[in-house]
Amino acid sequence: MSATAFALDALQTIVDRFAGRRLVVLGDLMLDHYLWGRCERISPEAPVPVVDVQRETSSLGGAGNVAANLTALGAEPVLIGLVGDDDRARRLFDAFADRGVDTRAIVRDPSRPTTMKTRIIAHSQQVVRADWESRADVEGAARAALLHALESELPRCEGLVVSDYGKGVVTRAVLELALGIAHTRRIPVSVDPKESHIEAYRGVSILTPNQHEAGWVMGQRVTDEASLASVGWGLQKRLDAEAVLITRGPDGMSLFERSGRATHLTTVSREVYDVTGAGDTVVSVVALALAADADYPEACYLANHAAGVVIREVGTATCSPNQLRQSLAGALA
Repeated sequence: MSATAFALDALQTIVDRFAGRRLVVLGDLMLDHYLWGRCERISPEAPVPVVDVQRETSSLGGAGNVAANLTALGAEPVLIGLVGDDDRARRLFDAFADRGVDTRAIVRDPSRPTTMKTRIIAHSQQVVRADWESRADVEGAARAALLHALESELPRCEGLVVSDYGKGVVTRAVLELALGIAHTRRIPVSVDPKESHIEAYRGVSILTPNQHEAGWVMGQRVTDEASLASVGWGLQKRLDAEAVLITRGPDGMSLFERSGRATHLTTVSREVYDVTGAGDTVVSVVALALAADADYPEACYLANHAAGVVIREVGTATCSPNQLRQSLAGALA
């Protein structure tokens, strides 16, 4: 299926239906911290660049960035995740408040740190990253609170997004409850997967791995169209998912549906400054479009255009409905 098979009016109507859609976003919360500067010399202590830091910023990462993307598109996400009791958590809550993200269902666990990734950027290029985190599975009272939040919030929503970064929130027990509720109530489930949890996603609506993740799971590198098809169809059948969307960077996206239909979408953006958070944008737009009654190719086409907007900016970014409409019009008008 080529881009010309998509109708602009139908896609614009789906975007119009984004407003007010309620979705649960379940996953790992993190703060993306940036140190921006210039690099003009190499350290005399080791063969590494010296970055003269000029400014410092923070933004939402992981499931928080998914929720921010949904909010920017007019949806009403309910964020279910985990933070510590530290300054990084307070900075996260300030960022959520600035974006109008619902934080009622976020659980605090003083026994673990709030995840933060610090990226040092010189001349718009990432030099190094430092992480503060715990990858231990959530347990005890914190896990009970997460399960209670799912039982309370998910039945009242139109979609479930699982944003799994392997930081301890998305465990087998948490997934079993979330997927059970979603299946019973016919709520579409969209997953940005962690490879180590892959078997737990059986029967979901759609998974959105990149080609490296998909290839690793299937034990086969994606190097050409034949290996892409083998990995895509193999993963769809292995998990009995309704669909698998493999993101391929500059080569676009490829969708494999249970019906046997394959759809290949070419990349939209010609200018790529930073792919950080692009996967969050893809899964958020796919999930929101499905909640707005799009079919899988339409949802993925919309996600492709939204991703094309955000990768033109350095750092995690979001796409507005107007930006999405303009991108669609430029391609299909």
